[in-house]
Amino acid sequence: MNKKKYFICILSNTNKSVLYIGVTSNLPKRISEHKQGIAENSFTKKYNLNKLVYYEVFENPKQAIAREKQLKKWKREWKELLIVKTSKYWEDLSEEWE
Repeated sequence: MNKKKYFICILSNTNKSVLYIGVTSNLPKRISEHKQGIAENSFTKKYNLNKLVYYEVFENPKQAIAREKQLKKWKREWKELLIVKTSKYWEDLSEEWE
């Protein structure tokens, strides 16, 4: 049986100046929406946050939401260290999906 997955993701812009942390049950679709700028007045569109620089997978939505809240409380430095563990040069991890 194929269990539903939940994701937390961190998006950034080309300059790495702004970070966005979110949770979703369909990561490829959500990243595509961010890249297309579908939500006119969204934070991600305003700051051009269209690079997926980090994500984690969960089998329980409550765990994903708890992790999202935890990461949002972290200092910027801690978030950067987490990103670099997966993406040393902050590459867009979603590019391999296209």
